[in-house]
Amino acid sequence: MRRLLIPLLLLITLSIQAQDTAMTRIERRPVKAFSSEKAINANTPETVGKGKMGFKVSHNFGDIAGDNGGIKQFFGLDNSTDIRIAFQIGLGKRFDVIAARAKGAGLQQQLLELGLKYKLLEQLENDPSHPVSVTVFANMAIACNKANAFPNQDNSYDGFSDRVSNVLQLIIARKMGKVSLQLNPTLLTRGYAVSYDQKTMFALGGAIKVPLVENRLNLLLDYFHPFRKESVKDSFKVNDNIKFSDPLGVGFEFITSGHHFRLNFTNTTEILENRFIPRTISSWGDGQFRWCFTISRNFTLWRDKK
Repeated sequence: MRRLLIPLLLLITLSIQAQDTAMTRIERRPVKAFSSEKAINANTPETVGKGKMGFKVSHNFGDIAGDNGGIKQFFGLDNSTDIRIAFQIGLGKRFDVIAARAKGAGLQQQLLELGLKYKLLEQLENDPSHPVSVTVFANMAIACNKANAFPNQDNSYDGFSDRVSNVLQLIIARKMGKVSLQLNPTLLTRGYAVSYDQKTMFALGGAIKVPLVENRLNLLLDYFHPFRKESVKDSFKVNDNIKFSDPLGVGFEFITSGHHFRLNFTNTTEILENRFIPRTISSWGDGQFRWCFTISRNFTLWRDKK
């Protein structure tokens, strides 16, 4: 009897351990707060995954209303302010590299972007010790257009370093029920700025995702507030008659089996953080917001051999 009892107890113990391990794996599954790697203007904490490549095309049109919009410009669709084509490749499970080209809407144009994105922490289901996802994003944008012959313009470059700007961003996100929230504290540095502007700027952004139809349609909203010195604001008013606005975007995300398509409305003319954070001068209140879209598709480049 003892010979039968000991193996039976051992079998029961192993079965319980296996069940506990399986339950732990189920309960500790990673939480995906957002459906894709960008909301509207803001990066999300998501990465494409190891061995995958995300191909993304973003397009910003002209003003829907205001002095430069309306029916004469077909509500902005006759004009193109900025276009970005990007490749995002997952070198690791949580680590992406980014290469992109943006048209640019201001005096700095023909922008090349190189970036990195690494997820430091991941929110896990039913695990209070992992309540949020935290991702760091960093990029370098290089303006390749011709230097302005006139001094003190946004593209009055005097060497390569004047063409370069950098963004360092921490993305902190949490999914609560069906709603996802995130914060994007951002540090921007530029090699060159006009004499009365600041080269280094901090901005605080955020985003929210609300599912309207599960796994099919999401409502997205994001916002940034650049912390610009009052003296700089006053100088732009006096010298250029420019008043800055906070970037604000509202959009709808359509999810299919192969693509993510976003129809957005935003007052930003430019797509890169390097540009829309310090240079958004369009106002929602004046009708200076625009149609935008982003279409993205992920491809598998390689699979791990097991």
